Amino acid sequence: MGRFDDERQEMIQLIKERGIRDRLVLESMEKVPRHIFVQDAFINRAYDDCALPIGYSQTISQPYTVALMTEALRVKPGDKVLEIGTGSGYQAAILAVMGVRVFTIERNHQLLQEARQRLDKLGLRVATRAGDGTLGWSEFKPYKGILVTAGAPTTPQPLLDQLDDGGRLVIPVGNLDEQQLHIIERKGEEFIVRKVHGFKFVPLIGKRGWSNS
Repeated sequence: MGRFDDERQEMIQLIKERGIRDRLVLESMEKVPRHIFVQDAFINRAYDDCALPIGYSQTISQPYTVALMTEALRVKPGDKVLEIGTGSGYQAAILAVMGVRVFTIERNHQLLQEARQRLDKLGLRVATRAGDGTLGWSEFKPYKGILVTAGAPTTPQPLLDQLDDGGRLVIPVGNLDEQQLHIIERKGEEFIVRKVHGFKFVPLIGKRGWSNS
């Protein structure tokens, strides 16, 4: 038994109680060691259901939010998913362990380097890139799922354009203080939006997001 096994089981039980049902998501979150994705100062809180700082004014999202957003994608092994905002690398790890083909973009080079090291340590193959996530990653489109881990003022058009027919885009949209989680399903040229209220993410910076000034 590892040092954090009990805490990880408690985390899984909590997100189950909050309504997460997707077996692939739950199994993946049970396997991925969240404590290696947090700063040493917060390692004893690694499995608390809360967001934690990871440096550079960024956070690792609370486990329930990660589970909710991942479940909302409705992806299966082999599907291609684009993640906007690599951060600590935890969300990318969850998707990779699910058997998803992950492409992830991060604008902060130092964060991306640290995330790559963690993913390599776990033996996970994830395509990573430094750049403006609001523009997507057009070389590998279309994506069955696109997941945005920062709050945007509106949904960036390039991400809608790169979404596969039948695919889903999950993105927090709102002001800097509060966002709604938009779950957007593409059906041909139509986009069907479902909204979940009450989220607060760090801002999505970029040409189609918030300004960095």
